[in-house]
Amino acid sequence: MKKLLKVLSFILALLYPFLVFTLLVLLKVPVRVLSLFIMAAGFALFLSICGRKKGFRLRPVISSVLFMMAGIACFITNQAVFLKLYSVAISATFLFVFGSTLFFPPSIIFRFATLADKSIIDSPRQKAVESYCRKVCVVWCIFFVVNGSVAAFTALTCSYAVWSLYTGLVSYLLMGMLFTVEFVIRRFVNKRMENICTISTFRADSRPDEYVLCYENVWSQKTYKTWLDFLQCTAKMRSVIESYDSTEFILHCEDYWYFLVSFVALLQCKKTVLLTQNISESFIKEIKTDDIVFLTDQNAPDSVHIPSAIENCTEPEEKLVRCAPAINADDTKIIMYTSGSTGKPKGVRQRMTEFEKDNAFIIEKWGCEFTKRRLVTTVSQHHIYGFLFGIALPFALGVPFRRTRIEFPEEFEGLSDCEYMIIATPAFLKRTVEVEQKLPLKNCFIFTSGGVLTPEVAERTCEVFGFWPMEVYGSTETSGIAYRQSKNGLAWTPFDNAKVWKGEDGCLVIVSPYIKDPAGFATADLVDINDDGTFFLRGRIDSIVKIEEKRISMTEVENRILQTGLVADVKVVAMEDRRQYLAAAVELNDEGKKKFAGEKKLVLNNYFHDYLMQFFENVVIPKKWRFLDKIPTDVQGKKHKAEIMALFEVKE
Repeated sequence: MKKLLKVLSFILALLYPFLVFTLLVLLKVPVRVLSLFIMAAGFALFLSICGRKKGFRLRPVISSVLFMMAGIACFITNQAVFLKLYSVAISATFLFVFGSTLFFPPSIIFRFATLADKSIIDSPRQKAVESYCRKVCVVWCIFFVVNGSVAAFTALTCSYAVWSLYTGLVSYLLMGMLFTVEFVIRRFVNKRMENICTISTFRADSRPDEYVLCYENVWSQKTYKTWLDFLQCTAKMRSVIESYDSTEFILHCEDYWYFLVSFVALLQCKKTVLLTQNISESFIKEIKTDDIVFLTDQNAPDSVHIPSAIENCTEPEEKLVRCAPAINADDTKIIMYTSGSTGKPKGVRQRMTEFEKDNAFIIEKWGCEFTKRRLVTTVSQHHIYGFLFGIALPFALGVPFRRTRIEFPEEFEGLSDCEYMIIATPAFLKRTVEVEQKLPLKNCFIFTSGGVLTPEVAERTCEVFGFWPMEVYGSTETSGIAYRQSKNGLAWTPFDNAKVWKGEDGCLVIVSPYIKDPAGFATADLVDINDDGTFFLRGRIDSIVKIEEKRISMTEVENRILQTGLVADVKVVAMEDRRQYLAAAVELNDEGKKKFAGEKKLVLNNYFHDYLMQFFENVVIPKKWRFLDKIPTDVQGKKHKAEIMALFEVKE
């Protein structure tokens, strides 16, 4: 019975204008009699909807209520015009429902989309889908305004025949045309959005078999690695991994391709991945136990050599290549070993969930800049910046990346064949602009993170590369926090998904989807926050020391030394033997080397001492100086406190 009522109600709603025309004009049924019929039909429709166990749809509910209201109005007034205004009321109601969600987002179209596809929520494409759905919602609101206006005009001024023709046929045809056009446009939009397939969401058929994922130093067909290669290699690595009983694997690969396939295979096998850049024998002994397997592409003792393991592995069956086991981002276990300010390594627990939430903002804001370029990097993929920008982002966006990182500035000279996305550290950019003049690059885009990029080096980078670097501020614990291009000022703009404020100790506190603790993460970076939410970094709290009861910022001392215009880089550390004092390791630039050529070290000491006397008391000025050809840094370009301090422990 309910099914019959449902069918009859649908037919009534569809043929309503023609039924009104037939009953009133052709059969001369009295208005009040027809109004009773309309009220009964509306009530029956409402009952059929309320009887559904799985909820109800919006349009039938609105239709049933409006049927009853139109019937009541006609019965009371004995005026048929209220029956004709039913179509106007429908358009007005939908205009209100759709339009209100434009002011109280998300739009109703986006809500429908997420009901149909729950994977949209918290995915890298969420913002793009939400933006598209809002535009569609605006179009429908315009349609409801136009359709309601025309329906009102035909109801009030035209004959029953014209009114029934428009509301019963023309309006439905226009609605169908709008659905069709939007469907076609959506297919094109979806194609563009479907290019995003993250490490935790990709499937075997996410990309065509011949799709190029990465390449070697020279771009040629013989050096491509395709999507099919990826599926085959990950299948082989799963076989290798599953041959061990271990649940934890150390992973180190200098080759980005071997890193990608091994990392993905480990996650597919639900293993804990320990990522480390440092594979010295002493360090590996600290983190490796008998039940941990060490995977690498380097010659290291007590390890599994990944290239050999893949080469010697039996070719997997086609069904194993095409299965691509699912990865649950929430269940992934990744330990990143990083060096703190003391230089002592520590393991930081990570998940793909937070990695991909962090990348979602980068994709939303700069995804189009990635997709029209190939990618090269100077950064190790074993650290968070290198992993996110050098592995996770290009994989998600389908951007071909180079298998090996750039190690020498001269390698940039070979990047003249197409446009490139360059992932670099401030230290590497500084080295490059010192030795290179204008590079033959085509519309490159540069991201940099992992240290301080001075405006002078940024400007020189623009002269050499043709692009002013986009700086990203973050850490292993927080991932990306903010960005800036120093040509527009030194203030940092927080990511849209991050909230920042100044803690009681003057340091920056962050809450973002990347940080698992809802209370946020307190950094050691001193900060001033502007009224518009941007902020300035004022050095690290651990850079504040007391020298004979005088508080001094080592960062401020470094900045003053750089202001001489004679220094390329500097690192100030606090030393202590019989008393505490500051010591400075200085790397002179070309002008500084020319000025002090042939001079004794005492002359340099006195020059910088006298210069700093303009700003500081004598007691806090560095007492020891080392003038180096190059200040020691790690592969990320970071200067570690322990290594700098060791320079001053050697007697002169």
